[in-house]
Amino acid sequence: MAKAAKTTFRCSECGWTTLKWVGRCGECQAWGTVEESGAPTSTVIAPARVSTPARPITEISVETAHASPTGLDELDRVLGGGVVPGGVMLLAGEPGVGKSTLLLEVASLCADSGPVLYVTGEESTGQVRLRADRLGALSPKLFLAAENSVASLVSHVDAVAPSLLIVDSVQTMSSPDVAGVPGGVTQVREVAGALIRLAKERGIATVLVGHVTKDGSIAGPRLLEHLVDVVLQFEGDRHSQLRMLRAAKNRYGPTDEIGCFELTDSGILGLPDPSGLFLTRRNEPVPGTCVTVTLEGRRPLIAEVQALVASSNLPQPRRANSGLDTARVNMVMAVLERRARVRIANSDVYASTVGGVRLGEPSVDLALALAVAGSVRDEPLPRGVVAIGEVGLAGDVRAVTGVQRRLVEAQRLGFTRAIVPHHSEEPVEGIEVVGVDDVGGALRSAFPAPQPS
Repeated sequence: MAKAAKTTFRCSECGWTTLKWVGRCGECQAWGTVEESGAPTSTVIAPARVSTPARPITEISVETAHASPTGLDELDRVLGGGVVPGGVMLLAGEPGVGKSTLLLEVASLCADSGPVLYVTGEESTGQVRLRADRLGALSPKLFLAAENSVASLVSHVDAVAPSLLIVDSVQTMSSPDVAGVPGGVTQVREVAGALIRLAKERGIATVLVGHVTKDGSIAGPRLLEHLVDVVLQFEGDRHSQLRMLRAAKNRYGPTDEIGCFELTDSGILGLPDPSGLFLTRRNEPVPGTCVTVTLEGRRPLIAEVQALVASSNLPQPRRANSGLDTARVNMVMAVLERRARVRIANSDVYASTVGGVRLGEPSVDLALALAVAGSVRDEPLPRGVVAIGEVGLAGDVRAVTGVQRRLVEAQRLGFTRAIVPHHSEEPVEGIEVVGVDDVGGALRSAFPAPQPS
């Protein structure tokens, strides 16, 4: 007798399969996503008529696949030139970060070159119109529709024939062909598949807005990120006006570019030179501050690190930081205590960045060390000094990538002296480059001993 086919179980997030149910997926480690999928069936696929015959790649025309600028330079920088006809982008970000504001600005700019359809599933058309009035994003070629059904959305596409389609958001749309509530795994997968097919068949550049979970990842099945062409992350602290756009995936351009924006009452503005946001303008140097140059993708940004060391009567002194990686802050303080004899064990230490920027790159270590040491000594760094370098547990200062690019940016903004790791002191006209081997050497270079009178 033939054996009965065994039931299989499948993860709804990544597609991993197993012969028995488990509570946690063995591939993506997600909990509660493994569901019964029935017995596997072996079928023979019969040949069918092809829509277009295969051709040599040298005969394929690329004229219809060129990127079209959106008019927002910072967005075009991240996308690699603009939106591509038939390309599908997924824009994700926390609630209130400004996703809808950004897309309404983009829709208004793109409407100058062709009709744009903005489909909202979370707001009414009147609410979107009010925001457009405030932003000045009005255009007769910008069409609004409030829909939650993919079938109705297709009817709007037939009527408008847009060159750009914006769906805000994919979790609010539903398909009548499958069961499930809007936002569920089944509905999101089916809706995304239908919108991607629509975009590819008609050559419509499409932007999908996606929600995020508490840990910042994109909500819904991971398959959604695999299907789209571009995945964009819109980030920013709600207490700061700075917003950053990153490409986690881009089939048409680089993934190491970032776009900087400033969220204001009158809209969202691109910042081609955002370094000024991360510096404090003061007449005289202040102890406990140090300027560094960090790389966000391929873009150098000037940032300022501040530290305050104060005596403490507590049995366990406070350690607090804002905008910096807590583990690296604790490590740098331990290295200063042990390798450079900077006494901070019995002191409260507060570390922060300026302008709400978050610095997680190891090249910030040296600037943090100099800021903490300067606060302990109550001695400011000389004017025009920047520090770049990673600090190791042995107290050594390690090389980082892109030193030349960082130094050029520092020189452009008027800095005259840079403390960098040894063997990284590449000459740059207009700035003195000092190479150091360890934290002690960096402190001696930054805080020269006073000359006897």
